[in-house]
Amino acid sequence: MKKNNLTYYIQKINQVVEDTEKTGETMHPFFEIVRSAIDENNVDELQPEEIIDIRKSFEDGVAKYQELLEVIKSLKAPARVIGIHKKLERSYTLYVEGCQEMTDALSEDGTSVKIEDFNNAEEKQDEMTEKIAFCIQRMTSILLK
Repeated sequence: MKKNNLTYYIQKINQVVEDTEKTGETMHPFFEIVRSAIDENNVDELQPEEIIDIRKSFEDGVAKYQELLEVIKSLKAPARVIGIHKKLERSYTLYVEGCQEMTDALSEDGTSVKIEDFNNAEEKQDEMTEKIAFCIQRMTSILLK
């Protein structure tokens, strides 16, 4: 692979990581509202408008993550990291699915939160975040040798 293509690949992966983090930071306060309500056993105190706003934030985040997944899928990985790139793509796909599942745990009309679905989605996201981080670390160590 030509040096400039390697540079392009590294820059795009880095941009995906940065944009993923920014998107997560934007949604985190909304996530915390639901997480706290679940932990404190007062989900029924969440107002419908609040749930609808949180769901909208999650939908926007999922759309952004979907765009970032398309970037990952479109990249031609250097030969040295093809396997780890495929693992990154799979992990990111499952991460986006987990985000969608969390969104789906909030009713569109704001009347309910499916607590078990929300918790399962959070667990899936956490697991995939770890796998994504592993992939990025592994790629970095291989490509920057």
